[in-house]
Amino acid sequence: MKIDYCKLKIAFMLIDSHAHVNFNAFKDDYEAVINKALDNDVLIVNVGSQYSTSKRAVKIANEFETGVWAIVGIHPIHLNKKTIYLDTEELASAQEIKANGEDYDAEKYLELAQDKKTVAIGEVGLDYHHFEEGDDTETLIKKQKEVLLKFICLANEVDKPLMVHCWDAYPDLLEILKNYPVNKKGIIHSFIGGYKTARKFIELGYKIGLNGIITYTDDYARLLKEIPLEHIVIETDCPYLGPAPVKGERNEPAHVKYVAEKIAQMTGLEFEEVARVTTENAKRVFNIVP
Repeated sequence: MKIDYCKLKIAFMLIDSHAHVNFNAFKDDYEAVINKALDNDVLIVNVGSQYSTSKRAVKIANEFETGVWAIVGIHPIHLNKKTIYLDTEELASAQEIKANGEDYDAEKYLELAQDKKTVAIGEVGLDYHHFEEGDDTETLIKKQKEVLLKFICLANEVDKPLMVHCWDAYPDLLEILKNYPVNKKGIIHSFIGGYKTARKFIELGYKIGLNGIITYTDDYARLLKEIPLEHIVIETDCPYLGPAPVKGERNEPAHVKYVAEKIAQMTGLEFEEVARVTTENAKRVFNIVP
């Protein structure tokens, strides 16, 4: 089903800047999930984590005339062949991810990156959180950094921003982004650091991506006090990290409203203002016009 947004009167549009409706959790009903979001004025950016899900993100985006876009890349955990077990805060219904040990293929990713519906490169970055006893961490960190640099080069080649994953590696990521600038900057997705770290990324030109994690406590109130809304975008990271009102269920793009509501609650801003500003931020980063 294609929706013509020129014919809709959208009061408070939201953009889920980081979704995974291209993942197997939605393989049987992705169209219904996307249409539910679009019907509720939530636009979607689907993010790849390896070649297969990146290709699927592009395919799905092209099935919709507007309102759905794609991001392509390799999540750092997929550079190592192993099974990664998630805790219940990440995903309630499925407790493991099988990483395939993928290598960067410049030709295949360039083709995906040049698609008209691809708005950024990612998710790529650094993940030191999922290392386990027995891992050759020195080699894995070296590979993660090398592949991140290759995707930075790709982002600059196609003149698109970067969608960055980072867990337990903010100092190393900051050093790389300082030394190897991305022309169109991008988003530090699922940010879990403090406001001082957030400021460092903002100084480099990046937006801060917040999701359901902020709904679990009021711990992010200080960050939201110190960081102007103009530097923030919202996301679900679905099917993971369901916001508090739907925690334990499969997360989906329509739930991004709960992230906006929590930001409004912690900042004292009206929901409509949070929706307007975060949507405009995402539109500028991705250079999209719904």
